[in-house]
Amino acid sequence: MARISNLMDIFLQPGELFVGDANFQIRTILGSCVSITLWHAQLRVGGMSHFLLPTRGAARGSAELDGRYGDEALELMFRDLRAAGANPLVCEAKIFGGGNMFPGNQHARGQQAKGLSVGKRNGEAARKLLRQHGIEVVTESLYGIGHRQIIFDVSKGDVWSRQVRPSSLEIDAESVEQGM
Repeated sequence: MARISNLMDIFLQPGELFVGDANFQIRTILGSCVSITLWHAQLRVGGMSHFLLPTRGAARGSAELDGRYGDEALELMFRDLRAAGANPLVCEAKIFGGGNMFPGNQHARGQQAKGLSVGKRNGEAARKLLRQHGIEVVTESLYGIGHRQIIFDVSKGDVWSRQVRPSSLEIDAESVEQGM
């Protein structure tokens, strides 16, 4: 997926987020991680997160907010959107990611019986967080096998998602390594 030539390009690593105006495009690659995009159509301001886990689990105490956790990443995006003059509660949301990167490994280790995979927990957390704030999710591309490449054009609010499945050779190699 190519960058849009007239926009400044921001690439998010896991745990990062960015809020910008119509001069930016934001990109990332997601496996089991999830990205939430928020876009204010009237102001053409938007942001994207790339979080690894739904929450810290333990009380945060006085620790600073951390973008690695979905709930805290959303708080940070809200703060940055407000600083840019946008009310995050009138933004439209899109959710991406939560893929299963190693489908053979879950069955071999019995993870399915223990509950949702980390990708599914991340996706469900994103939905729940946005619902709690009354923010409309206009589209989502969640779960499945493999990773996603994401590009968010803040000037138009468009988000492109391309899911890349592991090749059958990679899946066969996983099965051999796991003794399947």
